[in-house]
Amino acid sequence: MSLKYRCLFLVLFTLNFTFSQDKDEVLLKVDGEPIMASEFLRVYNKNLDLVKDESQKDVDGYLKLFTEYQLKLKEAKRLKINEDETYKREFSRYKKQLIKNYISENEVTEALVREAYDRSNIDINASHILVRLEETAKDTLKAYNEVLALRERALKEGFDKVKTEMHNGSTIFIEDLGYFSAFKMVYDFESAAFNTAVGEISMPFRTQFGYHVVKVNDKRKSRGTISAAHIMVNLKSTKDSLHNPEQRIKEIYKKLKQGERFEALAKQFSEDRSSAANGGEIKPFKSGQLSSAKFEDVAFALKNDGDVSEPFKSAYGWHIVKRIKLSPIESFEDVKASFEAKVKRDSRSKLINEAMLNKLKKQYEITYSADAKPYFTKLLNNDFYNRSWKLPENFKTNETVFSINSRPFTYQEFGNHLIKAQRIYAGKKTPFAIVIDKEFESFFENSIFKYREDNLEEENQEFANILKEYRDGLLLFDLMEKEVWNKAAKDTLGLEAYYNKNKSKYQWSDRVDVVIASSAEKSSMKKILKLMKKGKSEDEIKKAVNTKDKQNVIFTKGTYKTDDPILPSDFKAVKGVSKVYEHNEAFHVIDVKAVLPAGQKTLEEAKGNVINNYQEEIETNWINELYKRFKVEINQDVLKTVKTKIGN
Repeated sequence: MSLKYRCLFLVLFTLNFTFSQDKDEVLLKVDGEPIMASEFLRVYNKNLDLVKDESQKDVDGYLKLFTEYQLKLKEAKRLKINEDETYKREFSRYKKQLIKNYISENEVTEALVREAYDRSNIDINASHILVRLEETAKDTLKAYNEVLALRERALKEGFDKVKTEMHNGSTIFIEDLGYFSAFKMVYDFESAAFNTAVGEISMPFRTQFGYHVVKVNDKRKSRGTISAAHIMVNLKSTKDSLHNPEQRIKEIYKKLKQGERFEALAKQFSEDRSSAANGGEIKPFKSGQLSSAKFEDVAFALKNDGDVSEPFKSAYGWHIVKRIKLSPIESFEDVKASFEAKVKRDSRSKLINEAMLNKLKKQYEITYSADAKPYFTKLLNNDFYNRSWKLPENFKTNETVFSINSRPFTYQEFGNHLIKAQRIYAGKKTPFAIVIDKEFESFFENSIFKYREDNLEEENQEFANILKEYRDGLLLFDLMEKEVWNKAAKDTLGLEAYYNKNKSKYQWSDRVDVVIASSAEKSSMKKILKLMKKGKSEDEIKKAVNTKDKQNVIFTKGTYKTDDPILPSDFKAVKGVSKVYEHNEAFHVIDVKAVLPAGQKTLEEAKGNVINNYQEEIETNWINELYKRFKVEINQDVLKTVKTKIGN
């Protein structure tokens, strides 16, 4: 993908700016199709700060990119990519995701997000008692009384005693849940836990699983955000085979205990290269953000800034962690967007749906048929519980169940809904009147939201703009994949020809194959230097200079560029044993086994860069062809007006 295309692709994917349509005029035509000045201005103004290339901030330069974008759209439609089933499925998926942002009740969402944030500042340790109950069950008194009786026993006899005697893992669950916070439990359970004081047992409440009571054992503030550094040795080292990982980390830890600086040792030996250059420092994190709970627990267990852990093993390797700083929980504004996304995925979304449903009921004109529910109640029979129920032959297909504005929703549509709903009631004996009431509510909610979705482009201009731009952007993506990216990757002869024509672009820099001996003490390093010059092995040198109590040398093997930060800045790439270098607050002797001088990369070695450059050449030639295929007309007078508005 060319850099120029990716820039415009990003620009046109993030539009939601509304520009005045007053006195709108045609700025350009592509193959006779008009594109208005307002469309160009909307794109330009919204995304001005996103464009880093100064030439693209110039109206003429930006207009060139915009025109090429329109040419590509024309070509995509000429090739009928918009009719491709894969394209239509992908666009439909995106549309459904985008719609969720526009069929939500914002005030309710805001309140739920704030509540979730407040709860996220607290960890709760709790236990619960659950008496299982089907979600559709209406006769709930028995289950309620049963859990109430268990609550009374727990209060009198103790939770653990009742747990031992009554937990059966099928109809009654009595469990310790450990610590949890917002979003870890279904919303009703979470609310009950947060609203119960420490040491108390709540009154019974219902979730989709049945009736619960929750006993709150403890509440504590969340652990906050920690800044930390680490030294890591991979479980399988790719560059250093001199030690097993556990032995290696213990050697490094011994050097720490000897007083060597953590940051210096991280730079020398940590195999997490993304953090080693920064003295092992990693991005700040809070509980649950890393993929290793072990790493988090060790880091948060450190009591003071500057404290260092003992070596420990995770799924990724051996670590030593240093606490740099422990910060309080992030502000509401910093996490608002991510919390809102979680709320909309959580069981809280039911409250948002209910609020939106009530809003739409007021917004639309809705009429109901009084005959619909009784009619369908009479149609149901025992086949419904066996998932074999069908609509009768004399079914009133075209009668109206309800209408939203002028759109009727028919008996046929509700009947199809009931046929699909049979699976929910399979093997049950829920009364037919209850089934119809429940499924009517479900059908109405689905229908009114679907009506909102189907008419959203007409009702909301912002949504219409964003949807159009994604539609066009997805077309371009598929087009570029077909015409540029895949061609460059699959055209082996063309790729080879391009490489041969541009070989000078693809060169290796100087590299060295080395064994590095590192020590914190210059006196030890002098002894090590003498032993290395005598040709002693790494094991022989370690035996000579290391003691039971002191780690005086660590060896590292690898092939590095001559400017790699692991090597001293004044390093000389000469085969043989080097002088003593001082680097990263330690002393080093480097045995250069081989010098691999700069030279020509083979096509295979340079393939990634060659493909990228070849793509750019293909795209340039292809765009020139599009200019020949589709006539482009620019209205210079309108362009002058556009430039005046922009002040360009």
